[in-house]
Amino acid sequence: MEIEKNYRINSLFAFYQPLLTAKQNNYMQLYYGDDYSLGEIAEEFNVSRQAVYDNLRRTEKILEDYEEKLHLYQEFTARNRQADEIQAYVATTYPHDSRLKRLVAGLENLEEQ
Repeated sequence: MEIEKNYRINSLFAFYQPLLTAKQNNYMQLYYGDDYSLGEIAEEFNVSRQAVYDNLRRTEKILEDYEEKLHLYQEFTARNRQADEIQAYVATTYPHDSRLKRLVAGLENLEEQ
Protein backbone atom coordinates (compact mmCIF):
# COMPACT_ATOMS: atom_id res chain seq x y z
CA MET A 1 0.00 0.00 0.00
CA GLU A 2 2.79 2.41 0.91
CA ILE A 3 4.57 1.82 -2.41
CA GLU A 4 1.37 2.61 -4.32
CA LYS A 5 0.85 5.77 -2.30
CA ASN A 6 4.44 6.89 -2.91
CA TYR A 7 4.10 6.19 -6.63
CA ARG A 8 0.87 8.21 -6.79
CA ILE A 9 2.33 11.14 -4.84
CA ASN A 10 5.46 11.12 -7.04
CA SER A 11 3.26 11.10 -10.14
CA LEU A 12 1.09 13.95 -8.88
CA PHE A 13 4.23 15.86 -7.90
CA ALA A 14 5.54 15.46 -11.46
CA PHE A 15 2.36 16.99 -12.86
CA TYR A 16 1.71 19.76 -10.35
CA GLN A 17 5.20 20.66 -9.10
CA PRO A 18 5.21 24.10 -10.75
CA LEU A 19 2.14 25.04 -8.69
CA LEU A 20 3.87 24.44 -5.36
CA THR A 21 5.95 26.83 -3.29
CA ALA A 22 9.72 26.52 -3.15
CA LYS A 23 9.58 25.02 0.34
CA GLN A 24 6.92 22.50 -0.67
CA ASN A 25 9.03 21.58 -3.70
CA ASN A 26 12.16 21.15 -1.60
CA TYR A 27 10.51 18.99 1.05
CA MET A 28 8.71 16.82 -1.51
CA GLN A 29 11.82 16.35 -3.64
CA LEU A 30 13.96 15.41 -0.67
CA TYR A 31 11.40 13.09 0.93
CA TYR A 32 9.90 11.37 -2.12
CA GLY A 33 12.58 11.89 -4.74
CA ASP A 34 15.80 11.59 -2.76
CA ASP A 35 14.48 9.34 0.05
CA TYR A 36 15.53 11.65 2.89
CA SER A 37 14.06 10.96 6.31
CA LEU A 38 11.96 13.51 8.17
CA GLY A 39 14.89 14.05 10.51
CA GLU A 40 17.33 14.68 7.67
CA ILE A 41 15.01 17.23 6.09
CA ALA A 42 14.40 18.89 9.46
CA GLU A 43 18.13 19.17 10.03
CA GLU A 44 18.70 20.55 6.52
CA PHE A 45 16.14 23.33 7.03
CA ASN A 46 16.63 23.82 10.77
CA VAL A 47 13.00 22.98 11.64
CA SER A 48 11.32 20.27 13.66
CA ARG A 49 10.48 16.85 12.27
CA GLN A 50 6.85 17.63 13.03
CA ALA A 51 7.04 20.77 10.87
CA VAL A 52 8.40 18.71 7.98
CA TYR A 53 5.75 16.03 8.49
CA ASP A 54 2.95 18.61 8.58
CA ASN A 55 4.26 20.35 5.48
CA LEU A 56 4.48 17.07 3.57
CA ARG A 57 0.94 16.06 4.55
CA ARG A 58 -0.45 19.47 3.58
CA THR A 59 1.39 19.33 0.27
CA GLU A 60 0.07 15.82 -0.43
CA LYS A 61 -3.45 17.14 0.21
CA ILE A 62 -2.81 20.08 -2.12
CA LEU A 63 -1.61 17.70 -4.85
CA GLU A 64 -4.71 15.52 -4.41
CA ASP A 65 -6.91 18.64 -4.56
CA TYR A 66 -5.27 19.74 -7.81
CA GLU A 67 -5.82 16.30 -9.29
CA GLU A 68 -9.45 16.26 -8.15
CA LYS A 69 -10.03 19.53 -10.00
CA LEU A 70 -7.77 19.16 -13.04
CA HIS A 71 -7.55 15.38 -13.61
CA LEU A 72 -4.19 15.67 -15.42
CA TYR A 73 -2.75 12.45 -14.00
CA GLN A 74 -5.99 10.50 -14.44
CA GLU A 75 -6.29 11.56 -18.07
CA PHE A 76 -2.60 10.84 -18.69
CA THR A 77 -2.91 7.28 -17.39
CA ALA A 78 -6.10 6.70 -19.40
CA ARG A 79 -4.38 7.89 -22.58
CA ASN A 80 -1.39 5.67 -21.85
CA ARG A 81 -3.61 2.62 -21.35
CA GLN A 82 -5.37 3.37 -24.63
CA ALA A 83 -2.07 3.87 -26.44
CA ASP A 84 -0.80 0.54 -25.09
CA GLU A 85 -3.95 -1.20 -26.35
CA ILE A 86 -3.59 0.38 -29.79
CA GLN A 87 0.08 -0.54 -29.96
CA ALA A 88 -0.65 -4.16 -28.99
CA TYR A 89 -3.47 -4.38 -31.54
CA VAL A 90 -1.29 -2.96 -34.32
CA ALA A 91 1.57 -5.32 -33.41
CA THR A 92 -0.65 -8.41 -33.60
CA THR A 93 -3.00 -7.41 -36.43
CA TYR A 94 -0.68 -5.39 -38.65
CA PRO A 95 2.82 -6.60 -37.77
CA HIS A 96 4.31 -5.58 -41.14
CA ASP A 97 2.69 -2.16 -41.51
CA SER A 98 5.63 0.13 -40.75
CA ARG A 99 3.69 3.31 -41.54
CA LEU A 100 0.98 2.45 -39.03
CA LYS A 101 3.62 1.66 -36.41
CA ARG A 102 5.29 5.05 -37.06
CA LEU A 103 1.94 6.83 -36.70
CA VAL A 104 1.25 5.12 -33.37
CA ALA A 105 4.77 5.91 -32.18
CA GLY A 106 4.21 9.53 -33.22
CA LEU A 107 1.11 9.72 -31.04
CA GLU A 108 3.01 8.31 -28.09
CA ASN A 109 5.82 10.81 -28.62
CA LEU A 110 3.31 13.68 -28.56
CA GLU A 111 2.12 12.47 -25.16
CA GLU A 112 5.64 12.51 -23.75
CA GLN A 113 6.25 16.12 -24.78
